[in-house]
Amino acid sequence: MRHLMSPLDFSVEELEKVLDLAKDIEMNPKKYAHACDGKKIATLFYEPSTRTRLSFEAAMLNLGGSVLGFSSADSSSASKGESVADTIRVVSCYADIVAMRHPKEGAPMVAASKSRIPVINAGDGGHQHPTQTLTDLMTIRSLKGRLNNLTIGLCGDLKFGRTVHSLINALVRYTGIRFVLISPEELRLPSYIREDVLDKNHIEYKEEVRLEDALPELDVLYMTRVQKERFFNEEDYVRMKDFYILDKTKLELAPSDMLILHPLPRVNEIAVEVDDDPRAVYFKQVQYGVYVRMALILTLLEVKVC
Repeated sequence: MRHLMSPLDFSVEELEKVLDLAKDIEMNPKKYAHACDGKKIATLFYEPSTRTRLSFEAAMLNLGGSVLGFSSADSSSASKGESVADTIRVVSCYADIVAMRHPKEGAPMVAASKSRIPVINAGDGGHQHPTQTLTDLMTIRSLKGRLNNLTIGLCGDLKFGRTVHSLINALVRYTGIRFVLISPEELRLPSYIREDVLDKNHIEYKEEVRLEDALPELDVLYMTRVQKERFFNEEDYVRMKDFYILDKTKLELAPSDMLILHPLPRVNEIAVEVDDDPRAVYFKQVQYGVYVRMALILTLLEVKVC
């Protein structure tokens, strides 16, 4: 039995197999419509989510399975003081696989250590978000045709952004990857990721404060929102939240084939006028997320479809 806590839990070869399976699901959805008949996924979301939770639920329903779970800690026994370890022991009696989001780093790992069924980390604090990373990889691979020899711009909240941290960890295993880290000083990428991941793997990167200075050289721009829930101080959040706004004027500086990704939800860091630009692929990204999570469920449940 396997769990997924981090993108690094899968080798590059295993990731490629998951992405190949996701692509086949995209091309042949009817082939997989009953692959998980009789199977159940429990979505244990201690923190609010729209896309990730509904994406997991849609994935299981598309496979013919069913769904149970909760959408906030307040609607679970956590509000009565039940531990994650006890909750997962109970849920293991009800479901075949679990997707868990939790505000505390490491909570899904605790769950995995006590679980009798596979556990998928659906986001733990500012730490990891591996299924979003798989979605990002599928989006880039499908639309760029490769996952190597790319210049990736990561913009916004690089300090607390778990999607950014996961994506960096995954992409450093491919050749010819270069990062441009675009953030204000207060939201720079944590030093442990710069030193333990980028420097250790000899990955080329540079840091910029102005988005305009980075745009001309990018193959992919990965925008992120400044996350209000990660700030202890409302004043700091208000000061930082509009630091970057991508609009049509700034996009004139970008290559015509650059991809714009965003893990969503957006607040106002991408102007609505950008949505119609062919480079804006963040809603396609959402659809790829369903295929990826379908492939992941099949992989972890060891379900083969001929």
